[in-house]
Amino acid sequence: MVVDLWAPWCGPCQTLGPIIEKAVDATEGAVVLAKVNVDENPSISQSFQVKSIPAVFALRDGKVVDGFIGAQPETAVAEFVAKLTPQPTEADLLVEQGLAAQDAGLLRQALELQPDHVGGIVGLAGLLIADGETDEALAILARIPETPETRRLQAEARLAAQQVSVTDEAVDVLLDGLLEKVREDDSARQEFVDLLETLDPADPRTTRYRKALSARLF
Repeated sequence: MVVDLWAPWCGPCQTLGPIIEKAVDATEGAVVLAKVNVDENPSISQSFQVKSIPAVFALRDGKVVDGFIGAQPETAVAEFVAKLTPQPTEADLLVEQGLAAQDAGLLRQALELQPDHVGGIVGLAGLLIADGETDEALAILARIPETPETRRLQAEARLAAQQVSVTDEAVDVLLDGLLEKVREDDSARQEFVDLLETLDPADPRTTRYRKALSARLF
């Protein structure tokens, strides 16, 4: 975490603030920024024993590990923030290589090192589905918490296992046919939901068919 102690009346603070925000944004969430207005939060500035601003501190595990006082050039701020960015693990590097080469072997090596590596699991699951190994794809996806991406992959795996060919032109026909069965047929209802998961959330059919499903069930 980076803590930026500033005040509205402080000119150097106004210059430094956007530079810090840009550097932190570049970490894509690996580093978090907390901006503290010292006029509104005097107790926080006192806890850091700050006597002048801008004052910037780097925290790891709740402890100050680095910091600086006063405005700094963009390159210096970028280097300061980069030191806080977690370094890629061996598993991370294998996943990066595996995804670039679409190599299931490299992704399996990564998962041997880190069985719950999200990127490795998602990448390998996609390759397994494409190769028809749907049971294994579902098994490894179960290792990590559900997300929209994992739900989509699970849906694709189940549809592939049933040899349901999903093309944009066929989806409407399939959904219309299944809609007549969803109330009484559990497998039809699951296939209907899986087909919806394969659609882009912004696709107007997603909302339309979800409403149609709710109307049939409730």
